[in-house]
Amino acid sequence: MIRIGVAGAGHLGRFHIQQLKEIPIFSLTGFYDPSPEVRKNITSEFSIPHFDSLQELLDANDAVDIVTPTKYHFETAAQALRQSKHVFLEKPITQSIKEGKELLALAREAQVKVQVGHVERFNPAFVALDGYELNPMFIESHRLSTWSPRGTDVSVILDLMIHDLDLIHKIVKSPLKRLSASGVAVISETPDIANVRLEFANGCVANLTASRISLKKMRKMRLFQKNAYVTIDFLDKHTEVLSFENEGDEINPDKLKFVFDTGSFRKNLIFETPEIKPANAIKEELNAFGMSILENKPVTVSLEDGYLALETACKILDKIK
Repeated sequence: MIRIGVAGAGHLGRFHIQQLKEIPIFSLTGFYDPSPEVRKNITSEFSIPHFDSLQELLDANDAVDIVTPTKYHFETAAQALRQSKHVFLEKPITQSIKEGKELLALAREAQVKVQVGHVERFNPAFVALDGYELNPMFIESHRLSTWSPRGTDVSVILDLMIHDLDLIHKIVKSPLKRLSASGVAVISETPDIANVRLEFANGCVANLTASRISLKKMRKMRLFQKNAYVTIDFLDKHTEVLSFENEGDEINPDKLKFVFDTGSFRKNLIFETPEIKPANAIKEELNAFGMSILENKPVTVSLEDGYLALETACKILDKIK
């Protein structure tokens, strides 16, 4: 069993505590948060002790789950890594590329497991595409949220769009060649809405829109590739795959098939809705982190993955400035 403590017990930290208590491979020893009010509420709600300092938490545990505000990510993770503790670190990994590079160096030296909290990798709508060959040449994503003061310590790029940056890097697997971006700080001091165009070395183009001042929520991504179109709804947990196959090709009889006739050629249009298995994405990512420690296997979302998403996000912010 892995002894783990939570650093930061605010809005998201509370959910992490809730899920860690339900994962058998973890022994949740307690949490650390500098706010007296948070300590009182969390201790009462979950009947777990609090530590008086981060150092006390690290001394008592094998691993730490860092869910602090972003500005404290580097110093918290760095302290844990210097003491060879396994680290689960919420996204974005740090506020700057410089801090990100320093964290990478510390992690390599510590030789421990470090997983980044890009939770959409564990969203059932995305997981449902396991086994499908994804090779998109055009991607469109929209991540829209209603206004909330929470998360405004960073821009909408680092708060919301970074989820899609991570997913796109995961899917495309090609170096970023060029980007253009525009954004506006409407309410806060950093961009609250942004639109970005990414161009990759393999020819893929991705258009991303992120907003935290919308009237409705939306988290959708569309992938277009040769003979296929994929749509993923991360909010409603729904995925659709439309593909074209030549007439005469062997087709699974369970798939819904239509004949697509342009007059010059005929193809079979195959419509699929992959099975969505109910799951709590936070619980799944934390469990995966624990299993990587127990089985000494690579983490699902590495610190290098987190750094790549951060690097692209920082380039976008520089372009907007």
